[in-house]
Amino acid sequence: MSSVAVLTQESFAEHRSGLVPQQIKVATLNSEEESDPPTYKDAFPPLPEKSACLENAQEPAGAWGNKIRPIKASVITQVFHVPLEERKYKDMNQFGEGEQAKICVEIMQRTGAHLELSLAKDQGLSIMVSGKLDAVMKARKDIVARLQTQASATVAIPKEHHRFVIGKNGEKLQDLELKTATKIQIPRPDDASNQIRITGTKEGIEKARHEVLLISAEQDKRAVERLEVEKAFHPFIAGPYNRLVGEIMQETGTRINIPPPSVNRTEIVFTGEKEQLAQAVARIKKIYEEKKKKTTTIAVEVKKSQHKYVIGPKGNSLQEILERTGVSVEIPPSDSISETVILRGEPEKLGQALTEVYAKANSFTVSSVSAPSWLHRFIIGKKGQNLAKITQQMPKVHIEFTEGEDKITLEGPTEDVNVAQEQIEAMVKDLINRMDYVEINVDHKFHRHLIGKSGANINRIKDQYKVSVRIPPDSEKSSLIRIEGDPQGVQQAKRELLELASRMENERTKDLIIEQRFHRTIIGQKGERIREIRDKFPEVIINFPDPAQKSDIVQLRGPKNEVEKCTKYMQKMVADLVENSYSISVPIFKQFHKNIIGKGGANIKKIREESNTKIDLPAENSNSETIIITGKRANCEAARSRILSIQKDLANIAELEVSIPAKLHNSLIGTKGRLIRSIMEECGGVHIHFPVEGSGSDTVVIRGPASDVEKAKKQLLHLAEEKQTKSFTVDIRAKPEYHKFLIGKGGGKIRKVRDSTGARIIFPTAEDKDQDLITIIGKEDAVREAQKELEALIQNLDNVVEDCMLVDPKHHRHFVIRRGQVLREIAEEYGGVMVSFPRSGTQSDKVTLKGAKDCVEAAKKRIQEIIEDLALVPVTIEVGVPFDLHRYIIGQKGSGIRKMMDEFEVNIHVPAPELQSDIIAITGLAANLDRAKAGLLERVKELQAEQEDRALRSFKLSVTVDPKYHPKIIGRKGAVITQIRLEHDVNIQFPDKDDGSQPQDQITITGYEKNTEAARDAILKIVGELEQMVSEDVPLDHRVHARIIGARGKAIRKIMDEFKVDIRFPQSGAPDPNCVTVTGLPENVEEAIDHILNLEEEYLVDVVDSEALQLYMKPPAHEESKAPSKGFVVRDAPWTANSSEKVRCCPALRVPWEGEHP
Repeated sequence: MSSVAVLTQESFAEHRSGLVPQQIKVATLNSEEESDPPTYKDAFPPLPEKSACLENAQEPAGAWGNKIRPIKASVITQVFHVPLEERKYKDMNQFGEGEQAKICVEIMQRTGAHLELSLAKDQGLSIMVSGKLDAVMKARKDIVARLQTQASATVAIPKEHHRFVIGKNGEKLQDLELKTATKIQIPRPDDASNQIRITGTKEGIEKARHEVLLISAEQDKRAVERLEVEKAFHPFIAGPYNRLVGEIMQETGTRINIPPPSVNRTEIVFTGEKEQLAQAVARIKKIYEEKKKKTTTIAVEVKKSQHKYVIGPKGNSLQEILERTGVSVEIPPSDSISETVILRGEPEKLGQALTEVYAKANSFTVSSVSAPSWLHRFIIGKKGQNLAKITQQMPKVHIEFTEGEDKITLEGPTEDVNVAQEQIEAMVKDLINRMDYVEINVDHKFHRHLIGKSGANINRIKDQYKVSVRIPPDSEKSSLIRIEGDPQGVQQAKRELLELASRMENERTKDLIIEQRFHRTIIGQKGERIREIRDKFPEVIINFPDPAQKSDIVQLRGPKNEVEKCTKYMQKMVADLVENSYSISVPIFKQFHKNIIGKGGANIKKIREESNTKIDLPAENSNSETIIITGKRANCEAARSRILSIQKDLANIAELEVSIPAKLHNSLIGTKGRLIRSIMEECGGVHIHFPVEGSGSDTVVIRGPASDVEKAKKQLLHLAEEKQTKSFTVDIRAKPEYHKFLIGKGGGKIRKVRDSTGARIIFPTAEDKDQDLITIIGKEDAVREAQKELEALIQNLDNVVEDCMLVDPKHHRHFVIRRGQVLREIAEEYGGVMVSFPRSGTQSDKVTLKGAKDCVEAAKKRIQEIIEDLALVPVTIEVGVPFDLHRYIIGQKGSGIRKMMDEFEVNIHVPAPELQSDIIAITGLAANLDRAKAGLLERVKELQAEQEDRALRSFKLSVTVDPKYHPKIIGRKGAVITQIRLEHDVNIQFPDKDDGSQPQDQITITGYEKNTEAARDAILKIVGELEQMVSEDVPLDHRVHARIIGARGKAIRKIMDEFKVDIRFPQSGAPDPNCVTVTGLPENVEEAIDHILNLEEEYLVDVVDSEALQLYMKPPAHEESKAPSKGFVVRDAPWTANSSEKVRCCPALRVPWEGEHP
């Protein structure tokens, strides 16, 4: 196998120069028409003889003496030898297979290099590696690490040199490890050790050790030195604008650090190579010594206020004096009271410097203009417009207004200050002539009334009189109001404000007693009616009490006459309300309420409008049958008649009149209507109306369904008969919670007692004060019997027992929700039995019941019935969900909520957006509700997590990057920035070039905080690399440009990606068509240049051969037609030696006979 030499830049230059004569030689073939044909020997030089080649191989004869240099190919081959004692795998029976073979395959796959293994006679391992240079180097490192036993060694260098071994971002260390095929371990910065450990082969360790020591030796050449120089002489060493020290640093390559004037240190620090550092120190010492000998000082007094003018902006004036005169000016610190300025320099130049110091000090002046402080804002103008006119003409003048002082301070160049002063004085004079101010005293408690609602009053006065009114804030408790502006306007505003204040002082406050029930009516819907009253009496303030206070006092405040008028108006309104507030109750059977309302409320609306009354019906879920009519008495009676007639027309309602002596009416009605109410309830809810007391009428009207009316009539007459004969009454007592149990479901138990005894039993109503009292009325024997039965029942209820039952915890909530309403109903119905459910959160299913034995059993039965109903009846539960998440739960076009309803087989009701409620209702079978609630809460948790994630993802970070680097950060077709975005999951926004308001150097990164910081670091790393980049021009024959670039730039892009550089070829028509620019990091640029020079050498041979071949090729048809070709003609050819025939050309080249037309 042939070895391939590695081509260096120098050998390539030699090779290129060696090709020139050959190219010239070939070029002469094109001029055969203008000169004699070449001889056969010239065209076909003979090969050197064998003996000559052997004897003098160094100097070949003839035209073949132009030695062709070896060319470096893109593929190289290297052979590595691993001695037997250093081999990791020494099993001879498994050569070419086993672990060693696997490792070789892995290395080839990872690096792209080709490996061939062979065994030497000494059983050492020879490995031939072929491939591109970087692939071979990587493969070599892997071979050493995985097929060769490792040794280790340490090398000690100063700790401060370790960072130079590592290099920027660890690149130097990586390069060193790759080059030497070793692993180099450097102690951490917090580790005091200076030992560097190197692991690898013996040869690699030696190479690496040598390189590390070289780096350390190079750093040893650098030194640091400190030189004490008096602070006063620092300006001479730095020079004007630091030019002198800059020149020394540039010439010697030494870094010189001079403390700034603000730092009281005399030490100057030098850093650099020892020899160059010594030169820099010597030069500065020389300057210092010369200045100490030649300079002297003078001290002058300059006003403290003028020091800043001598210093100038950023010390420029001091540098200017130093540059012009060579004199240093020392100014005392700003916190010092000293006014002494010291000038230090050569005696002959001090005078000139002193003149310049005084010129600078007097170039600026401070002046003041007297102007009343109240005029300051008029001088400044709206948004500073007036002052801007002056400052635009004289930008160096600083104008200062001090609050509370009657002067304006001007500071700047003397001439400009004088001009500005004249303009401001003229402005002040003009304002004083045409403006005035006045101050008035108004009690601060009236200030807010002067201002008016949302500033309405005061803004009107300001606009009307073109004045400025300054009212102190409430916190100052000041009564002084200041009016400024045109003299006439000031007086008019003053007059109006004083009138308003006087009117307020004459105000009176009156309390009007209006029942609270009328307050809402007076205010009206959305405040319409009270707005009308306030518009009618605009000077009167009407305050209603807070509804929670339950107060009847309405307060009126304003001018006395207006308050009186408003009082009379409101009293009349209240009187009308009282007249219209007559109310009667009309009992109407519940089933007919909807008919009275009518379709869409048509009937009730018509009755309301025609009778001019207010009609209130009980709620649909209420047990009440009473309709309340409110309005004027006559109108209420008319409305009642119409409602009763509707009921009569709709149903079989009978009306019966019964004559009962008026003297018995009260006894029949009973205490608070208890007796008559019991008859009405017992007879299906019939309505019984007794005549008004004192009317003397005996007629009692019974209204209701015919059968119930007859039943009520019988009971009423029977009761009246009993009352007329001899009525016996007994009162017994029982706990209120027993009453419902005694009555029984639907009144079954108490009806049984009544039927068996014939006595009437009356239980107390909710309105009765004595809730324990049960009254028995009838004949004495009947009453005694009924009393006995009831007492037995009550005694039985007093025997308290405790029992328990099992209820599934999922049903517990139904019993305890709404503050235990279900349990209260059970207790009321079953003798006050106490039902106790386990505490919320516990999983117990044991429910305890305590009460009378019969009541407990009945309650257990009822609870069991409810549980059975729950399994079939839909139940509604409420779940708290933040309002802002509702739209996400609903989903697009309701898809989200439909999915949940289908999944859990429930109905989910989300409140309307305008309610902004956090409660979502879930309705369905009890078995499904828990799953639905869990699913909904899980969805809420997901949405909240998404919200938090969105908030975290919206973190913004700005990074400042010079706009010239932006295209490089973006990359070709956005490749670089897209990679950063994807890698760090962030959004990166570059400034809009067309938007002048945006800072062009700000790049905004949005995402998670950690990710934005990582993306910022990635961008700054690119910027850092770009800042370190260099550009080098390399001459590259333009004939190979197209081949290096490749089809559609594919080849050049591959090179740029491989070496991480940017390569620019010259435009057509460029002055130097061979100049190619390579930009990138220095080491990458060098490697890329080597690579493209190798390619040039390789391609150039093909170009030269191609051009030479073109000379022998048949010309194109269009060229042949222009002129006949003589072909390729030679003289003194061998075939002409013994013949006079015409010269032939070489048949192989298809050249025609001389004179023959092709």
